[in-house]
Amino acid sequence: MMGTVIEKILAEHLAEGKLEAGGEIAIRIDQALTQDVTGTMVYLELEAMGVERVSVPLAVSYVDHNTAQFGPNNQNDHRYLQSMAAKLGIKFSRAGNGICHQVHLERFAGPGKTLLGSDSHTPTAGGIGALGIGAGGLDVALAMAGEPFRLICPRIIGVELVGELSEWVTAKDVILKVLNILSTVGNAGTAVEYFGTGATGLSVPERATITNMGAELGVTSSVFPADDKTREFLAAQEREEDYVELKADKDAEYERVIRIELGELEPMIACPSSPGNVKTVAELAGTEVGQVWLGSCTNGSYQDLMRAARILKGKTVHANVSMAVSPGSRGVYEMITANGALADLIGAGCRILESACGPCIGVGFSPGSGVVSLRSNNRNFAGRSGTPGDMVYLASPEVLCASALKGCISDPRELEMDYPRIDWPKKFLVDDRMIIEPPAAKSEVEILRAETIGEPPRLDALPDGLRGKVLLKLGDKVTTDHISPAGQHLKWRSNIAEYAKVAFEALNEQGQGSFAQRALKLKESGKCGFIVAGQSYGQGSSREHAAICPRYLGVRMVIAENFERIHRDNLVNWGIIPARLADASDGGKFDPDDKLTIEGVRAAVKDAKQMTVRNVSKGCEITLALELTARQRKILLAGGRLNYSK
Repeated sequence: MMGTVIEKILAEHLAEGKLEAGGEIAIRIDQALTQDVTGTMVYLELEAMGVERVSVPLAVSYVDHNTAQFGPNNQNDHRYLQSMAAKLGIKFSRAGNGICHQVHLERFAGPGKTLLGSDSHTPTAGGIGALGIGAGGLDVALAMAGEPFRLICPRIIGVELVGELSEWVTAKDVILKVLNILSTVGNAGTAVEYFGTGATGLSVPERATITNMGAELGVTSSVFPADDKTREFLAAQEREEDYVELKADKDAEYERVIRIELGELEPMIACPSSPGNVKTVAELAGTEVGQVWLGSCTNGSYQDLMRAARILKGKTVHANVSMAVSPGSRGVYEMITANGALADLIGAGCRILESACGPCIGVGFSPGSGVVSLRSNNRNFAGRSGTPGDMVYLASPEVLCASALKGCISDPRELEMDYPRIDWPKKFLVDDRMIIEPPAAKSEVEILRAETIGEPPRLDALPDGLRGKVLLKLGDKVTTDHISPAGQHLKWRSNIAEYAKVAFEALNEQGQGSFAQRALKLKESGKCGFIVAGQSYGQGSSREHAAICPRYLGVRMVIAENFERIHRDNLVNWGIIPARLADASDGGKFDPDDKLTIEGVRAAVKDAKQMTVRNVSKGCEITLALELTARQRKILLAGGRLNYSK
């Protein structure tokens, strides 16, 4: 087929629909991944559906987010996950083996494959030429059960990379430049494809840094072609047989093309509290830094850590800086241990953390009050680090190391040393002993379900009328971290009744827990809750808990100017109507505690393009747009995807 790399992969896997941008299609899924904080619900959902064995060709369950195991909850989840993996025929990557995206890139992802993951950074696999897509847990569960995955066929934005990166300028700076151009808002329904002479010069880990942070754009996926660099990476991982060449045709057409001269880039930095709040490092040079974290799924590769070790060797991190390092995978960890680079990092004063997500989601290493934290991960949403009012900046490992040495944000080009060039290893350390293979055939497996693990909530069908109150009136860019906080609350991800108690905690003016209290009180009175918001509602993580918990608390509709893709799908899957303001200015017609009513809800959801909500408190009516596929309408009428699937 003539076209782009993304079009070729979609065409090869098309199960339903036509490859026409904006229309709904269904694609076959080759691989699926889950992780422990979103994955536990996936397997609870598979149990609820009665699935005995997954149908997807390859599935891997990773334990990489909440690995610290404070109290019994975390390991209870991990033991449940391991037993379910054995029962369902899924590979199980144990805690300590590494972060799902890094490990999957190294050991499983392949050019031309489709990968669906219950994590928004699943597009990391685009660095190897795979079409990785993040989705809510229920969508992943259904794909693992054998259903095709349904999505809106994306419009494809081409990013042409030209030339070569200058010394001390990195792949991190490339994606920060793209974020600076496209921003984090308004990219739903698109995908990004990289090409050009500059793309061919980047290694797979560098490409993966770019596709990983493509999630911050809000696009469906980001993909690089598969070429000699891809073959080289796979050969080093002893997987050369997985290589296939995959390139766009010369006459491939893109909706638009962004051209970036790599040689003109300089070190960039994302400022609090959005990955899209990008400036040059030079603009912020001298800003005092108190904490530095190097690693994560974005910049925890062998190349990243080796270069950091070369920069820091023989030096000492500034006395006012606490610096920690998280290798992306156990393989990377072992390699830098064997060659002495780990000793160089430790010798410089770095603290070595697990090969896990940890600080990225507020599980440890949270910054102190008023402390600037400089990090190489992908997100810096307000409070995500675990510290209210945090000041988290995102930059390359090179910027981090220069800043850690000087105690302030610093341009690495000012370091008095030659740029450390890292030789590409002809062979990576390959050790899959921490990946447990499932039994070859269906066998009796004891499911280890502890008392801290709950069940998916049982939901009623959509009623014909909705009556209730506006529980929250919110602004733009509300993230899933704001809706269902991570950090210390992650231990409740397998127990919706407990986790729902902290829903919207970060945005709740009435105080801790009061959203849940008010919502439940309204639900018990027979009424429902409404959420009103601005642009880009549901940014960030794929966590379906940001839909499950509000639904459990009685929320039946979110009214917003627009929605992000994954969260919008999650709302539908859990029976919450995502209604767009037909006129954005009508958002001003809502206030907290306003009484709302909607009549003829089922008829409107069944086939109407609009519905009317009456604000009883203000005596006015507001028109809402219903931008739903025929399938989504049936799901909402049933009260959610589990009801619909049954």
